[in-house]
Amino acid sequence: MDELSEKISKIVKLHGAELYDIETLKENGHTIFRVYVTDRDGIDLDRCADISRDISPLLDVYPPVVGHYNLEVSSPGIERKLKKIEHFKLAMGENIQIKLRDKTKVEGILLDADRERVVLKTRYGIEEYSSSDIDSAKTIFEWDT
Repeated sequence: MDELSEKISKIVKLHGAELYDIETLKENGHTIFRVYVTDRDGIDLDRCADISRDISPLLDVYPPVVGHYNLEVSSPGIERKLKKIEHFKLAMGENIQIKLRDKTKVEGILLDADRERVVLKTRYGIEEYSSSDIDSAKTIFEWDT
């Protein structure tokens, strides 16, 4: 984790939450510096606003990008990207979807994950995939219909 991420993580922890991810992206011609925070008990808008207020002065001293940007603090959501091994560890027992490099999509309950492999319980049984074969992964939520 780089220096800015570590400083942001400390601020987030002061609010009883964990830093999930940070991304910089362009949306509608605007640069957005997005900080995702998580907590087992959930993250509400008030806590996001409090964290944002505390991170903002830090970014005045350590600008995350050159030029104008908007800071956003939010929860990664019910369906969230799994990019780091820590993300997979937090999603143990949840329903996830992995997209393999050959574009195949596989859904199942995440049983185990480490830097080399991901193990899912799919409708076909226990399946193991090499981390190097996974293009992307996310949690999925099945809405009751």
